[in-house]
Amino acid sequence: MNSFVSKLYKAHQDCSECPSPKVIQQFFEDLLGLLFPEYTVTKISDKSEIEASLLQLQEDLSSILERNPHLHRGLGSDTANAFFQNLEQVFDWIHQDVDAMFAGDPAAKSRTEILRSYPGFYAISAYRIAHALHSLGVDLIPRMITEFAHSRTGIDIHPGASIGQYFCIDHGTGVVIGETTIIGKHVKVYQGVTLGALSVDKADADSKRHPTIEDNVVIYSGATILGGNTIIGKGSVIGGNVWLTKSVSAGSKVYYQTQMYHADSAVTDMYVFKNDQDEVSH
Repeated sequence: MNSFVSKLYKAHQDCSECPSPKVIQQFFEDLLGLLFPEYTVTKISDKSEIEASLLQLQEDLSSILERNPHLHRGLGSDTANAFFQNLEQVFDWIHQDVDAMFAGDPAAKSRTEILRSYPGFYAISAYRIAHALHSLGVDLIPRMITEFAHSRTGIDIHPGASIGQYFCIDHGTGVVIGETTIIGKHVKVYQGVTLGALSVDKADADSKRHPTIEDNVVIYSGATILGGNTIIGKGSVIGGNVWLTKSVSAGSKVYYQTQMYHADSAVTDMYVFKNDQDEVSH
């Protein structure tokens, strides 16, 4: 028992400056509530209160970073200031994502419905905030923020991914977007989509492991796209349950097709690649 107590004591001492998940979650929820009144407990009616809340959140972030200097580069106050200087752009981009979700989902009756109830909004908001911190060299905390969203929505977006404006996730459960994924503007992704790596070797940690999705691409449910050299060309449509490890050119339509031959009851599976007038089956 004494050795076990010693192990636990050492673990607590080693983690004495670790940010508490509850503290990080509270910071994220408070920030989201300030940015979007749909998430706040008390509506703010005075402009000066908005300014005071922003300053308080900046102080909260600065304090978290100052207590955990191993999780970022430079001074915590400088990093917190840089984050809040960039917060308006984050706010604007999230609103563009909401516009994309509203335009892309016939079931959405209002933007308020998306803000209050859509898992895609919550997950993308968490990603945008976490990515802004990640871009400033903050470690761990961005992952904690996106994992809060993952646990709540089933949507797993690494904060290191690069995602352009007007991003839409519809339904969303089971979506996985890896660390080195690059996504262009006006991309729409459905549930169960994986943008992953071909290799999980630790030696490849610093390499481009995940695919690039160019502008105006739609990826339907269950599709899996793997590999750092895989590029999905602009304006392409990737059908449900497609498995891709090679690039497709702009304007492609890739879908999975099963054919049954009644004469001998044989069943064959194939992928169909269409680009303009060309159609190739594999």
